[in-house]
Amino acid sequence: MENKEKCNDEQCPIHGKLSARGRIFAGNVIRKFPKRIAIEFERTLFIKKYERYMKKKTRLHARVSRCMENVEVGDYVQVQECRPLSKIIHFVLIKIIRKKSEKKEISK
Repeated sequence: MENKEKCNDEQCPIHGKLSARGRIFAGNVIRKFPKRIAIEFERTLFIKKYERYMKKKTRLHARVSRCMENVEVGDYVQVQECRPLSKIIHFVLIKIIRKKSEKKEISK
């Protein structure tokens, strides 16, 4: 789903010099900004005292390179850790797993 064209973005993990290394997460895009997105995903935590599991949501901000600008709110994407790019951005968008429109077509 990503463009095969070369983007002239220095901070692109595919075409630029930015090295993406570390943890990989997948989640839904909840907000979109000019050069970044915010994703959210659920995880389960075990609470030892009550011997129960609890659901928690995690939000991450990721940089979007020029070749991936077709991402929209509601898409299911994959992000990977990179060096700190700003105060809150420590991840970069790697690929779009599923578009929001495809999700609706499957449920019908």
